[in-house]
Amino acid sequence: MKIKSNYKLREIAGENVIINQGITEANLTSIISLNTSAKLMWEKLINQEFNLEQAAQVLVDTYCIAPEQAMKDAGNWVEALKKCNILSD
Repeated sequence: MKIKSNYKLREIAGENVIINQGITEANLTSIISLNTSAKLMWEKLINQEFNLEQAAQVLVDTYCIAPEQAMKDAGNWVEALKKCNILSD
């Protein structure tokens, strides 16, 4: 999977949000805000193909958490991005 190139991470009013660049109208129902670990995965995995294991490894390497917990957290992140149609297969 890969993060679609038209989506950009921006800081707005102190929040890290994903913006769909090139869209003139705002669809506020699909705004996604990222916490610190979600932002980290975004920054490490943007512009490249990745799988769930690679996303989880970012968390393991950074936070020294158990691989099982990292897989769960990375899975939640991936599912949130898929729900908003931000990932391509």
